[in-house]
Amino acid sequence: MNPKTSWILFISTGITLFLGFNANNIWIIGGLLGLIPAITWVINDLRAKTFGSDILAVLALVGTLLTDELFAASVIAFMLASGRILESWAQVRAEKQLKSLIERVPRVTNRVLITGKIEEVELNQIVIGDRLLVRSGEIVPTNGQLTQAATLDESALTGEPLPVNRAEAEIINSGIVNAGAPFEFIATTTSEQSTYSSIIRLVKTAHDKNSPSIRIANKWAIKFVPIALIMAGAAWLLTGEVERAVAVLVTATPCPLILAVPIAIVSGLSQSAKNGVIVKGGAILELLGRTEVVLLDKTGTLTHGGPVVGQIQSAPRFSSDEILQLAASVDQYSTHVIAKTLVNTAKSKGIELLKVSEVNEIAGHRIEGIYKGEVIKVGQLVGDKPNWLTFDFPLIVAIYKSNEVIGAIGLQDEIRSESKKLISDLKAVGVKYVALVTGDKESTAHQVAAEIGIENVYADVTAEGKLEITRGLMQTAEGAVIVVGDGINDAPALAAADVGVAMGAHGATAASEAADVVIVEDSIGRLTLAISIAKHSRSKAIQAAGVGMFLSLIMMVLGAIGVITPGQGAIAQEFIDVISILWALTALLSTKDRIKY
Repeated sequence: MNPKTSWILFISTGITLFLGFNANNIWIIGGLLGLIPAITWVINDLRAKTFGSDILAVLALVGTLLTDELFAASVIAFMLASGRILESWAQVRAEKQLKSLIERVPRVTNRVLITGKIEEVELNQIVIGDRLLVRSGEIVPTNGQLTQAATLDESALTGEPLPVNRAEAEIINSGIVNAGAPFEFIATTTSEQSTYSSIIRLVKTAHDKNSPSIRIANKWAIKFVPIALIMAGAAWLLTGEVERAVAVLVTATPCPLILAVPIAIVSGLSQSAKNGVIVKGGAILELLGRTEVVLLDKTGTLTHGGPVVGQIQSAPRFSSDEILQLAASVDQYSTHVIAKTLVNTAKSKGIELLKVSEVNEIAGHRIEGIYKGEVIKVGQLVGDKPNWLTFDFPLIVAIYKSNEVIGAIGLQDEIRSESKKLISDLKAVGVKYVALVTGDKESTAHQVAAEIGIENVYADVTAEGKLEITRGLMQTAEGAVIVVGDGINDAPALAAADVGVAMGAHGATAASEAADVVIVEDSIGRLTLAISIAKHSRSKAIQAAGVGMFLSLIMMVLGAIGVITPGQGAIAQEFIDVISILWALTALLSTKDRIKY
């Protein structure tokens, strides 16, 4: 039932319940308004091969209407409508989870004709062999072979955080970003056959095969419904009074399951949102509260996902600040992502940028300019390292003055400060298995894992590999398997996991759309907090259901022996609802103090 229909049912049953005090027959309308959709819910459950608490509500409504207990019928209908309002709120999710993933692919691209003229064409018009132009910042639309060198941001597909220089004739994949100057390539696939389209298909398949879990309310209903039916049947058979059976069913109407459980879960959703974590539905929060396995991506999840200056070394007669000043002064004329990093680092340190003339850039390789009559070059280190250069970083930028190396800047993808205590925090909230799953190279993956304290490492893993690892662990884990990531290559695993968690602050929108949980605050520490809140809310939901069902059992016994009528049972059920709801609302009590980050 969509939210609009739920509100219509809630308002109409509420009005009929209120008006019925002046005209009892109006309660019939309220009962029927509840009965018709309730029958539909039961049929849908049966088709989905699930068993829920709605069957008791249907039997109670039929019984009260047949025995002329109209007030009880109207009350039950109103409670059902109230529960559906909460359930719709708790379970609402994006209708098109792949929308941003698909929209990320450019709708059009630029084709270079034999004459040299550039024309804009739709993606579906691309054929193998077309020469395509990709401007700076644009996404590569198909797989292809480079006709010239290019600087590419491949992090969304491979997890490699730093820009990669690709030479002429190298093969590139769709979905990556041009991080340097414009370049041309020859299409080797159509857009439908490309790497990016394959990932979209993987996400769709993962969603289709991702089985829903049994909700808390349904677990209780599986045990409670048979007890209620047996008790109602026994009361009728032993006494011959159908009113006693109806009284049992009325007091057995699972309003604590219909109301209290969703309230506890919605309270958890609210607490999570206040702390920068968006959980896309009550079922997801329940699963999050059962977390046993956590699979973590590296780039953008445990690390910041972009190049930062790690260390600067210089020739004996220069200082680190002088090296950074010269590099940033030349790089201020470049649009390259590394150039922007050096410029921003210099500005953050209050270093004044110098005026450089006759700037010339070979995109992806080097940029040079004249300062005080001398040529300053910034780019890749060519030849042997000088004796004073002792550090080892994934990417080294060399600074030349008149063809002499005078300094070097080491760049790295910095580990988030909160990542270093993440493992102990996860264990504190009951997580049993944590693994790093990344597309980055093995040496880098093990280095990051060692620094953070992760023992289980999967490196050089493709999108398909992440998906298979996730599915394998889901088959063996007793609790929920969580996948955390932020790239396009994470999207299939995020979709397939019991719970997919996306780093949404700076991550790919594709990951956020495929995920069940989005961390909007730029902190992996929020993951542990979200799990803690989910466990707390799930515990309160179970407690509220238990208290409500226990009190309902007492009222069912009283109904079976004739102490209370169906109408009195309906009123008693309202008091039980209030108790269960108040208990459920304790889920709003903050759990933030449990985890420090």
